[in-house]
Amino acid sequence: MSTPVLVPAQLLYTPEEAAKVLRFGRSTVYELMAAGELKYVKRGRSRRIRWDVLEAYANSLDLLPN
Repeated sequence: MSTPVLVPAQLLYTPEEAAKVLRFGRSTVYELMAAGELKYVKRGRSRRIRWDVLEAYANSLDLLPN
């Protein structure tokens, strides 16, 4: 049985959109960006986070046992 692959609705996300995707608070996403844990692209004053970066970050989180 194969695992379904999610296709992103868009390639670049604002920090606010990334927070919704990750189900984190907006300030948490900005803290992760400042700490270098969440890489981003900066053009002018805009910051955008690539879909593959969000996916990789989510996959890197440790699962806790029940």
